[in-house]
Amino acid sequence: MSIFDRFKKTKKGMRKAEIHVHPVRPRMSNGAGSAHANEKAVKKEKVKEAEMKEIKEEKAIKLPKRVEKKAFSDAWRILESPHVTEKSGMLAEKNHYVFKVSPSANKQQIKQAVQDLYGVAVEKVRIINIPRKARRLGKSQGFKPGFRKAMVKLIQGEKIEIMPR
Repeated sequence: MSIFDRFKKTKKGMRKAEIHVHPVRPRMSNGAGSAHANEKAVKKEKVKEAEMKEIKEEKAIKLPKRVEKKAFSDAWRILESPHVTEKSGMLAEKNHYVFKVSPSANKQQIKQAVQDLYGVAVEKVRIINIPRKARRLGKSQGFKPGFRKAMVKLIQGEKIEIMPR
């Protein structure tokens, strides 16, 4: 037997190692005492399943952190303006908000600035660098300046009023 026999394919794509796997045999019952033990085991399994279900539900529901809106902060140095487009309007329904930000700002600074300015809890920040674009008017050629854009995801239940109604 060579070292590679384990990986040779046989029977329609199955490996030899998969073919020779022996199934686990159930235990044989010895009488009346084992029926009682089986009932206890079934009850324990049900209790464990219920506990695991409760733990999963607790993890799924995230309570928003209490974030206070600050009266004075340096958020205006980091957040230049909200980026209002049709796409950003659709993203706002999904709890994502788009801002034009300072070219030197990082994710932590943007997160802190949004929390200070709007008083909401931020879950995630994504940053995109939009490059400058060439524009022409007759013979003269110029450039439309690029900018840095941040997509901020808020914790479920939080909301920002960007456009006053």
